[in-house]
Amino acid sequence: MENARQLRIVFMGTPEFAVPSLRALVAGGYHVVAVVTTPDKPAGRGQKLHESDVKVAARELGLPVLQPVKLRDPEFVEALRALRPDLGIVIAFRMLPEIIWAMPRLGTFNLHASLLPQYRGAAPINWAIINGETETGVTTFLLNHEIDKGAILDQVRVPIGPEDTVGTMYEQLMNIGTSLVTQTVDRIAAGDLTPVEQQSVDEPTLHPAPKIFKEDCRSDWTRPGKRIVDFIRGLSPYPAAWTEMYREGDATPSTVKIFSASFEPAPHDEPCGTIESDGRTLIRVACADGWLTLGELQLAGKKRLAVRELLLGWRDVNLCRFHR
Repeated sequence: MENARQLRIVFMGTPEFAVPSLRALVAGGYHVVAVVTTPDKPAGRGQKLHESDVKVAARELGLPVLQPVKLRDPEFVEALRALRPDLGIVIAFRMLPEIIWAMPRLGTFNLHASLLPQYRGAAPINWAIINGETETGVTTFLLNHEIDKGAILDQVRVPIGPEDTVGTMYEQLMNIGTSLVTQTVDRIAAGDLTPVEQQSVDEPTLHPAPKIFKEDCRSDWTRPGKRIVDFIRGLSPYPAAWTEMYREGDATPSTVKIFSASFEPAPHDEPCGTIESDGRTLIRVACADGWLTLGELQLAGKKRLAVRELLLGWRDVNLCRFHR
């Protein structure tokens, strides 16, 4: 049994999702000896150097920051070794080489936003909602040679409500994950955690969570309505489901982003992608087994708006249709 607050912790992460855990460790009196994050990158129109969210938080907290371009760089490896780390913690970072994850005396654990072994990969929250799951969670596990396949240390289950989006679940899992991180450190120090190897599950029953690209976000109106609603929720607010819209007489489509929708099953004879509107408060789109009532949209070059506001200035809505 060891004192959790005397463990020399190296924290590795990049985006906002990792920041509350870092702050909680420092606020809780844990000994974070260094933070490892990605190098500053040019961003925006002026191509100014952009610091990661984790770096900004680390500087505020007065923690040393390491930003290796290559994780196998001998200088970085030596700098890390000189810190004599007892424990490594990784949240939303890069795949680590063994020379890094095996260095801390007690190993290195990762916080992953799913109930492993389900949804291994870069976008677990999105894919769980897209697939219509009613439950997800957060997992801490020990790193090994394969991505998201190490022995599980602890898990917390979290329900997904019918109105939840990737935005609402991101917030929930980020906060619950923060508690799980500090709990995992305490239990490792106390010696009361037995890592459990991930069960060898039949590959067909596993749902992967690969990185999402723009083309993956295109809506398919020929699918069942429930699947389309889950698809929209799983991409809202970012990166956002989108579709091509054709206006009568126009040869070139424009792009429309869709942030919310509800489904009403009903037989109809309209082609999928047909738009109907009362011109005041309602826009609905035909799909395979009914109609989708749209909630919030963003037309190309415009702001994101609720349908009621959008229709104040969209007079020819009934001359438009979505690409199937």
